[in-house]
Amino acid sequence: MKTKTTVRKDRERRELTIERTVEMPAQLAWEGWTQPMHIVRWWGPKGWTTTVYEMDVRPGGAWRYSLQADDGSGETAYCRAAYDEVEAPSRLVYTDRFADSEWKIVSDSEMHTTVSFEAQSGGTKISIVTRFASSDQLDNAEAMGMIEGFTDAYDRLEDYLETLQGGKDSMETVISKDGTKIAYVKQGTGPALILISSAAADHQDAEPLAERLSGHFTVYNYDRRGRGRSADTAPYDTVREVEDIEALIAAAGGQASLFGSSSGAVLALEAANRLADSIAKVYLFEPPFIVSDSRKPVPGGYVDQLNSLVEAGKRSEAVEYFASEALGIPEEYIGYMKADPSWNKMELLAHTLAYDGMIMGTAQSGNPLPAGRWEHSAPTLILTGENSEPFLHEAARALVELLPRATAHSLAGQDHSAVIMAPEAVAQAVVDFER
Repeated sequence: MKTKTTVRKDRERRELTIERTVEMPAQLAWEGWTQPMHIVRWWGPKGWTTTVYEMDVRPGGAWRYSLQADDGSGETAYCRAAYDEVEAPSRLVYTDRFADSEWKIVSDSEMHTTVSFEAQSGGTKISIVTRFASSDQLDNAEAMGMIEGFTDAYDRLEDYLETLQGGKDSMETVISKDGTKIAYVKQGTGPALILISSAAADHQDAEPLAERLSGHFTVYNYDRRGRGRSADTAPYDTVREVEDIEALIAAAGGQASLFGSSSGAVLALEAANRLADSIAKVYLFEPPFIVSDSRKPVPGGYVDQLNSLVEAGKRSEAVEYFASEALGIPEEYIGYMKADPSWNKMELLAHTLAYDGMIMGTAQSGNPLPAGRWEHSAPTLILTGENSEPFLHEAARALVELLPRATAHSLAGQDHSAVIMAPEAVAQAVVDFER
C-alpha cells in the first residue's frame, strides 16, 4: 500500500516540497532516480512518456530529457538540467530549465531542485524541494498541476522499484529481531540452504549459483541489510546480521545450512557459532583471513577510514580503498575496474563495506586465527580456487585446524571469482559434500 504524499508550499522562500516514504532502501531508490534505463519508466505524470537524451550524474553533468503525452495531445516539453551536487545515495541537487527542441534554454524557467533520500524504518523518505525564481512562478507551477504530476511520478516510481532486483512478487521478506526488513528469493526443493553474499554484493550476484543449487536445495538467496531490497537500521553490529540469518532460518522451518562467500563466509562462521543447534552444514568459499606475511595485512584503521570516506560522500574513493587494502588489487588495475559497470553498483553499496570490515575484525592482520572464536561442530566444507592467492589457501588450512568437523577442497582451475564466474563448479562441490 502506497503511503500518502505530503506537500508543503512556502511562498516566502518560493519553495514547493513534495515528500513520500517508499518501501525501498535508499540505494535502490537512488538507482531508480539516477540511471536513464530506470528513470524513463516512471518520471513524469501518468499517461506521459519520458525520453532521456543525456544523463551524466556528476557535479557539472547534464540531464536532457523530454516529456510527451501518450495520446499525442499538446507539444513535447523539453527540459535541460545541470547537476550541482551528487552525494550517492542520499542527496541530489540540480537546476532544471525548460528548453526548445534544439536545447536552447527558455528564459526565466529556472527551477532549483534538491532531492534527498533518508533511510527510515520500513523504507526511505524521498523529499523533492523545488525553489522557483519568483513566487509567481511557484503559483503558476502549482496551477499547471506540478503537485499532481509529482504525486503521479511517486506512484510510478514506487511501482517500478518493486520490479527492480527481483520484484515484489518474486521476493519475500522476514523481519529481523530489531525490526529490519530482510528481502529474499526462495527457490528449489530439498533441505534449506541460505546464501550469504560477500562485500559489495547483493542477492543478484549469487543468482546463477542459486539456480544451480535449487535442484538439490531449497535456496534462500537474500539481500544482506543495507543492500538491494533489504532495509537497514543504525547502528550496525555483526550480531544484527546474525539475527537476520536467524530470521531466515525460522522462515525455513528452524534448520538450514549456510553458504558464505569471502567475507560472507566469515559471517556464516559467526552465525554457525551463535546458532549452532539450527545449523545443519556450513559451506565456506575462500574466507579472506590473512594469517601470515604472505600478503600485506589490512590497515588497523580500515573501518574508520571507510566510514569517513562514505560520510564525506566519497563513495568511489571508499570502493577504491576497499579494492586496494582489503582485496589487495594493485593500483594500476583499479582504473580498469572503474571502467566496468560493476563499479557503480559497488559505489551504491559502499556504506556496507565497513560492515564486512567489522565482521573480519582482526582476522586480516597477518596473525594466526584467534583460538576459540569459532567452535561450532556442524560439518563444514571450505572451498578454495586452485589458482587463488596463497594466503587464501593458508586461511583454509588454518580454519581446518580450528574446526572439529571441517574439510578443505580445492576447485581445479578456479580463483576468487568462482562463485560468479564458475557457479557450476561451486555448486557441484556443495552437492557432492551434501551427499
